[in-house]
Amino acid sequence: MKFECIIYEKNRGIATIKLNRPKVLNAMNKQLWLDIQQALADAGQDSEIKVLVITGEGRAFSTGADLKESKTRTIEAYRDYLEELQEASRGIIRFEKPTIAAINGYAIGSGYELALACDIRIAAEEAQIGSPEAKVTSSVTGGAFRLVQDLIGPGKARELLFTGEYIDGTEAERIGLVNKAVPREQLDQQVGMMAEKIAANSAISLKMIKKGLNMARGEVSLEALMDFEVEACLTCVSDKERQESLKKFEERKRT
Repeated sequence: MKFECIIYEKNRGIATIKLNRPKVLNAMNKQLWLDIQQALADAGQDSEIKVLVITGEGRAFSTGADLKESKTRTIEAYRDYLEELQEASRGIIRFEKPTIAAINGYAIGSGYELALACDIRIAAEEAQIGSPEAKVTSSVTGGAFRLVQDLIGPGKARELLFTGEYIDGTEAERIGLVNKAVPREQLDQQVGMMAEKIAANSAISLKMIKKGLNMARGEVSLEALMDFEVEACLTCVSDKERQESLKKFEERKRT
């Protein structure tokens, strides 16, 4: 596969999408969102891949929409761009396998929203994170109205969205916006360790757990969720991987 705006790699059960427009701090255009969708489709279909990492090339995760391009877009072209953005965001939110955002630098606007769509966020301590939409007469996308409130609550979400202020990775960790903030030089190592821990686990278990977590966010009733839990557990224990997993678990207990 050839990509214009991302680097896509797979290694030992881990797929990585690296936004690759470093000269414009990985600002987002339509082609970038199309590239992400193509990589997501491949990673989703590859049975060897158990976890997906999204990060940025250079000193930014992404500074959001490419404002130079947006200045000259017609409303019709802007709608087309936004629809591809939303489709890619849906793909990440609904991706059946765990996802990790490695926030290596600026994560602004739709770049920040891309990180919100992932299951886990690990940020460099000095990363700048925020939504400047109110300052540039725009509005948020990528499901962020819901995602950010789920993470930090409605009050703090409103504060950050209304002011348009940025916070660093350390503050993002304090308020629960990211799972962990680490020194920039340790980011790749920490993300790799997390991804490897996930990739060592059962693919079917990861799929069922993520599906259940998404259902539990309010999309179904508690009764329907508990019915799913029974079926998910039975799906896992009847999988061919089950006996091998139990054997490995018992061996670890003895050591």
